[in-house]
Amino acid sequence: MKLLAPITIGDQTLKNRMVMAPMTRSRADSHGVVTPLTTLYYQQRASAGLIISEGLNISSQAIGLPFTPGIYTPEQIAGWKKVTTAVHEADGRIFAQLWHTGRAAHSANKNGELPVAPSAIAIAQQQVYTTGGWSSFETPEELSHAAIQQVIRDYRQATIHALEAGFDGVELHGAFGYLPNQFLSAGANNRTDEYGGSIENRSRFTLEVMMQLTDIAGPGKAGIKLSPSILYHGIADSDPVALYSYLLRELDKMPLAYIHLMQPMFPIDEFDRYPKDVTAAFGHLIHHPLIINAGYTRDTAEQILQEGKAQLVSFGALFLANPDLPERFRLNTALNEPDRERMYSGGDEKGYTDYPFLEN
Repeated sequence: MKLLAPITIGDQTLKNRMVMAPMTRSRADSHGVVTPLTTLYYQQRASAGLIISEGLNISSQAIGLPFTPGIYTPEQIAGWKKVTTAVHEADGRIFAQLWHTGRAAHSANKNGELPVAPSAIAIAQQQVYTTGGWSSFETPEELSHAAIQQVIRDYRQATIHALEAGFDGVELHGAFGYLPNQFLSAGANNRTDEYGGSIENRSRFTLEVMMQLTDIAGPGKAGIKLSPSILYHGIADSDPVALYSYLLRELDKMPLAYIHLMQPMFPIDEFDRYPKDVTAAFGHLIHHPLIINAGYTRDTAEQILQEGKAQLVSFGALFLANPDLPERFRLNTALNEPDRERMYSGGDEKGYTDYPFLEN
């Protein structure tokens, strides 16, 4: 199987082309520090060619959801150092996903501080989970020009911290309606300065952040995750093909480890301007290794690799429920079902580290 064949990204050789996708698990403590169970969780899944961590808040401002981990305090860095050490001892590789939720947040989860965003536009017709239950999204504070520069510095510092914690590289979470995606979206960004308006201006924030990541991490050690056809968290644009074509051409000039693209995860039949297959729409623009994500099975993943449309495939719920997923794919055997009720809750091993391995 091509899925199980090694591949080199940057100067690192991965033992297979199966990537564990970043997945929010909300299992950190109230200070954003991961627990020993988190170390076990990632170590169990080290047979992946590459693990991409759950999103790591780059600052206290970046927090959107309760009990999500950070990478901005010494205690948080030390916790992740235990994780990366365990993964490396199991012959695995792991990148840190760097996360700023922007307006996809709530003050109840941020010690009363309002979320920030490119523009003071609230996410409509959706709710956010808080420590007090579900709530409507608030109208965020618009980031000043100086505040944008500080966020970019926060991403740079988070990259330094991630490397200090032993991660093999970093990934910018530029997808699913979080802060970089908000800058890209005309529906979330009505700025009139150099960070708003034209496609070039709306792409500026993401490109400037990626310049910082590649500068600190070095060639082949920074990737980016994008979701061109996902409208979640109020993301909308009149010409997403033109937007992402420009962005990907500019990213292609950088010494990236990979581009990580999400296929549509929700029905978009009524939105004709959004590509139903992002590999067909944008694959020809990408000359770095392409990781494709969202809904792939053993057979569909193998097919897209055999056709040369992507070089790696990332799996979310399948890796969550099957810590030995590469071996199960090799044997073409039965898979565990994910416990969806415990994906984002619980302080114990249930639905987290208690999924069974294949019997020897």
